[in-house]
Amino acid sequence: MRNAHHMNPDAPLSPHPPRHLADVRRRILTTAQLRAHGVSTAEANERCRSGGAWQRILPGVFLLHPGPPTGEERLHAVLTYASRATGPARPMPWVPAQPTPQAPHRPVYAEAAITGLAALALHGFTEAPPLLSLERIDVLVPKPRRLRSTGCARVLRTAGLPSGQLVDGVPVAPVPRALADAVAALDDGEAVRRLLTEAVACGHCEPGPVVRELERARLLGRTHVVEAVDSLVAEGRAIAEERLYRMVWEHGLPDPLWNVDLRLPGGPPLGGLDAYWPEQAVAVELDMRAGRPRYEEYAAYARKREHLERLGITVVLVTPGLLRSAPQQQAAVLRTALMAAGDREPAAYVVVRPR
Repeated sequence: MRNAHHMNPDAPLSPHPPRHLADVRRRILTTAQLRAHGVSTAEANERCRSGGAWQRILPGVFLLHPGPPTGEERLHAVLTYASRATGPARPMPWVPAQPTPQAPHRPVYAEAAITGLAALALHGFTEAPPLLSLERIDVLVPKPRRLRSTGCARVLRTAGLPSGQLVDGVPVAPVPRALADAVAALDDGEAVRRLLTEAVACGHCEPGPVVRELERARLLGRTHVVEAVDSLVAEGRAIAEERLYRMVWEHGLPDPLWNVDLRLPGGPPLGGLDAYWPEQAVAVELDMRAGRPRYEEYAAYARKREHLERLGITVVLVTPGLLRSAPQQQAAVLRTALMAAGDREPAAYVVVRPR
């Protein structure tokens, strides 16, 4: 059989050609994997010549059919190129797959994760272009790796791979990191704004982690990124306020005064609050400090809270993330504060005005 291949490199290696297999990951093999199955480098190169049955999609990575690669094939080719090989060689694609719970046919991509626009597409972002339309697919690898960007693979080195997740078996960077890597390559302010807004509006993540990643990547010095972050924070506040309204209503809490400013009679303002129950002297403030709050921000929050509590006003600080993930718990905290009002000394009289 081997002599026949030398005479005609395009002859099928078995009656089960690759195009009949549904698993894209068995259509992508490395030089080492081919060699482990008895296909020499010379034979692989012959099959990749013009008009041949295979193609070399990236250095050392072969696509075992002659047609254009699909978006999924490009994705797995990039991961195969960027990852360190682990585990046994995968079955050749012309051998019918016989996966078992003990030995599933699933590649292990070590020390590599998809990021940038490709990762956002996998996370389900409608504003991210489809995989097939991306000229390059961003992939994270540890800094010590010596790997260059080439073809459809753009290699991004990082001090430590973020703890991501698997999407359809593909290791993907978390949304905040993927956003930062995508934004770093975008000059279109409107495109950046749409991506950041979708991240919060569609519940992919909260504003804080996104701003932290943008700051880590030193992107907050770009004017169009700063403008997009302003929109992101505004969108995050609107969503958090809606969650706060919903929590109060769904958990049967008494109606507060919404969005008010407090001040002492004839005195200076005490600051704004998102909700206030004047009879119980209980207030809620949304903690919208995005990114890594500076010391001055911490100090301002602390001074305001201490001043109000000296006046007998209980301040409950609520984060958007907790309103999203644990509204019942937050409602219980508020209910406890309202019920405890009768056991406290009466609060000082304050003037309440709409904000």
